[in-house]
Amino acid sequence: MLENITGTTVVNAAENTDKIILNPMETLFIRELVKQWRAQDSYGTWEKKTDEDLLAPYVINKEQRKAMPIMGDPDPETLWRLELFYNAVGLATERATGVMVSPMMKMSHEGFGRMVLIAGRLIVVNKQLRDVHRFGFPSMEKLAEEGEKLVASAGEMIQRFPEVAHF
Repeated sequence: MLENITGTTVVNAAENTDKIILNPMETLFIRELVKQWRAQDSYGTWEKKTDEDLLAPYVINKEQRKAMPIMGDPDPETLWRLELFYNAVGLATERATGVMVSPMMKMSHEGFGRMVLIAGRLIVVNKQLRDVHRFGFPSMEKLAEEGEKLVASAGEMIQRFPEVAHF
């Protein structure tokens, strides 16, 4: 358990990582990712889409990955999906810890860069990105697993260095 700045006890995200993900759509991370996508739909175009349909672009099977070039520039949609993914990690971390988390991404036009999530003065996620044009996961379960793993890691950093995260 973690205690946030207001003194309220919140669940430690790291405690949830050992559980087998039976339904990935019910994880904290996936719920936040869906909220991110729904928030981008200002004209209601995706209202009738299911959550699974919204997140389908994140799932890339072996054949699709094989068809992608080894080297390539990421398109704006892929960069947008990447940004929404890490925004959801930040928001899920906020919900789990009560500490505000801000994303910052620096990306070259060739698809190489870095993503950091910052809580106070603490870097809770530091991810080197490469081959961003191939960003995706083999299944919805792997998407949920990777997101939950990043949330748990960020929660552990905040728990380990609370005075820096609350600075």
